[in-house]
Amino acid sequence: MEAVLFIGVQGSGKTTFYKERFAASHTQISGDALKTRGRQRVLIDECLAAKQPFVVDNTNSLRRGRADIIARAKAAGFRVVGYYFRCELRDALQRNNQRAGKVIPRVAVVVTFKKLEPPLLSEGFDDLRLVEIQGNEFVVRPWSEPLSQA
Repeated sequence: MEAVLFIGVQGSGKTTFYKERFAASHTQISGDALKTRGRQRVLIDECLAAKQPFVVDNTNSLRRGRADIIARAKAAGFRVVGYYFRCELRDALQRNNQRAGKVIPRVAVVVTFKKLEPPLLSEGFDDLRLVEIQGNEFVVRPWSEPLSQA
């Protein structure tokens, strides 16, 4: 049983990465799709109860916001893995503008970028990985603390 938290600004590639790497095995829990934190919490609770692997595909920008999900997943016996999507702000803004769906307002991406707190193993993660986009490929590397945003 695995709970995965994606951490990164809008336009950093999180949803595309989910589709490529997790869609066949993990339930996607996306704030964009669910619209409210309450609905997100209900779906997480359902996955925990059913022992269903899931990915929280949100910015998850603040440690305090990640803490509840991590604690609940650990209490349910899940392994918790974080994927930190590191990218330059200009790259995130460019990819955001090219979205097929809803484009996030520029100011929202900038605010998220400024407040984004890179994850720490001490938050309760069992494993952390760094994800970057090189060309059109995702490159996943082992975690090395401390990392600055980009």
